[in-house]
Amino acid sequence: MLLNWTVMILYNYFSAMFVGPGYVPLGWTPEKSQDCMYLQYCKVCQSYKAPRSHHCRKCNRCVMKMDHHCPWINNCCGYQNHASFTLFLLLAPLGCIHASFIFIMTMYTQLYNRISFGWSSVKIDMSAAKRDPCPIIPFGLSAFAASLFALGLALGTTIAVGMLFIIQMKVILTNKTSIESWIEEKAKDRIQYYQTGETFIFPYDMGSKWKNFRQVFTWSGIPEGDGLDWPVRDGCHQYSLTIEQLKQKADKRVRSVRYRAIEDYSGVCCPVTKGVKTFFTTPCTEEPRIALSKGDLILATRGLKHWMYGEKILISVADGGIRERGWFPRKCVEKYQYDTETDQPVDGEKKSK
Repeated sequence: MLLNWTVMILYNYFSAMFVGPGYVPLGWTPEKSQDCMYLQYCKVCQSYKAPRSHHCRKCNRCVMKMDHHCPWINNCCGYQNHASFTLFLLLAPLGCIHASFIFIMTMYTQLYNRISFGWSSVKIDMSAAKRDPCPIIPFGLSAFAASLFALGLALGTTIAVGMLFIIQMKVILTNKTSIESWIEEKAKDRIQYYQTGETFIFPYDMGSKWKNFRQVFTWSGIPEGDGLDWPVRDGCHQYSLTIEQLKQKADKRVRSVRYRAIEDYSGVCCPVTKGVKTFFTTPCTEEPRIALSKGDLILATRGLKHWMYGEKILISVADGGIRERGWFPRKCVEKYQYDTETDQPVDGEKKSK
């Protein structure tokens, strides 16, 4: 049974790794040209982003139904490998629970006749293995330590991977991905902030947990659809989600603030020279950091107390036309005051707090 767990775990693990999530074809455009107005354009892939797809910086491709980029499989979790990845998250804790049971029973049976309790002490006789009948596998002090260490690993894996499985099942039963859950939350925040009176309904929720489950898990192992066109619930538009993404993107541009770098920053994850608070409050995310040189202009879109996230503004074509986005220390920049008509800095700029 333990070997059976191992085979199934490794099969789903390598399937998620090598099958991959599926990528939007390079140069892809929708069948109807007028539908392009509802989609975002990816300059890297030179194609439109299909509904539910997102560009992954690590894979450098637009991924169909992207959930997240997983470093443990060195690939994205998306349309084609979502089922394999989730089964791996289920089978790994089950196999570890079985292994934990074996370790516990092994230590219990081996130590049962070796422990003696006195009035003021407890003694363990590890030489009991030499007594008759002679055990098939010797169980000494090193074996006990190895079994205890393996038990700790098995229980730790059960808790950590089991929590990831629960998170994945929550999004699957609503026919969402982790990214789409975040988009839905931002949609509610946008509507509440502007008081537009809109009602955002997630278009891909089929209204039944079983139907949502069948969108990912099938008897053939091949997910439904082609990864580009998706069924939507009644009353929703085929591009309801992408239209909301465009609204959020426009809102981000409006609410973004321009900053200018006043200190150089090398782009390291935990800068030592930028203060103790900056060092210990570095964002716990896979998003990159961007290097700054004094005088660089940055368009900040969000921030923390000691860090900010934004995009470096390209001054000339010689910069290569490549977008640089990432985190940078807040103390390295100051708010850039400029005239909107002439785009010239205003005298007497003050450093933002």
